[in-house]
Amino acid sequence: MSSVHPVTDPNAWGSSIDEAVNAVSRGGLIVLPTDTVYGIGADAFDAQAVAALLAAKGRGRQMPPPVLVPDTRTLDGLATDVSADARALVETFWPGGFTIILPAQPSLAWDLGETHGTVALRMPDHPAALALLRRTGPLAVSSANATGRPAALDVTTAQEQLGDSVTVYLDGGDAPGGVASTIVDATGPHLRVVREGAVSLERMRVIAPVLGLGEEPQEPDDEAQAPETASDAAGSDEVPSDGAAVVGDAPSEPGLVPAPTTDAAPTATTSDPEANDG
Repeated sequence: MSSVHPVTDPNAWGSSIDEAVNAVSRGGLIVLPTDTVYGIGADAFDAQAVAALLAAKGRGRQMPPPVLVPDTRTLDGLATDVSADARALVETFWPGGFTIILPAQPSLAWDLGETHGTVALRMPDHPAALALLRRTGPLAVSSANATGRPAALDVTTAQEQLGDSVTVYLDGGDAPGGVASTIVDATGPHLRVVREGAVSLERMRVIAPVLGLGEEPQEPDDEAQAPETASDAAGSDEVPSDGAAVVGDAPSEPGLVPAPTTDAAPTATTSDPEANDG
């Protein structure tokens, strides 16, 4: 049987967080409020718990969940090859509605699904979620809804869709967001948006060069290259082709399309595109 516990008052939510921590430590699933939509979570390092999370939502391993973290210091423990621009975006937009896809640390003993060696990371801007994450460590979290159903903006909706597959529901009231996080793929030579969401392209471009959805890097024109070609018989360095991970088709959901109607996060090589990640 599942149970519901309030997390609206920081002075009184201690026992509720305890229940969620205990559930996670036993391999159970929890539902938690975030700054976007409600999420369903499991220990990111418990393969059976992650498999149960995917089963509860009715999805397969080809749509792995993103991972929520308690602070920016977790970034280098879970990911590698973090560029200066990617780090600048994280430092600017965490905590908040910003998810970044990075190469996963190869030594990590986890199985999130068919990630192709990458991981999608986000630090939520929600006090109860952060209080929980500081106790549990990284959690695999997807939107708290059955695949194809609207993302849950309150705990009642989440419970109606997920039922007793979840051990503990944390009730934080109505989700303050409703639009899922923006997702940026940082696994290739160029940063690129793979899902539009809470953080606009314009805001990100103030911090770092980021390609928008479907946008390709600009090639130098012939005139600009001519002097270089003439002066360098060996030829100049070629602009690398963009090898960023390809994102799967994502149905309209809070984040891909600003309307809380479907599932949770990216699948560029790592997370499910159908996800309103929490």
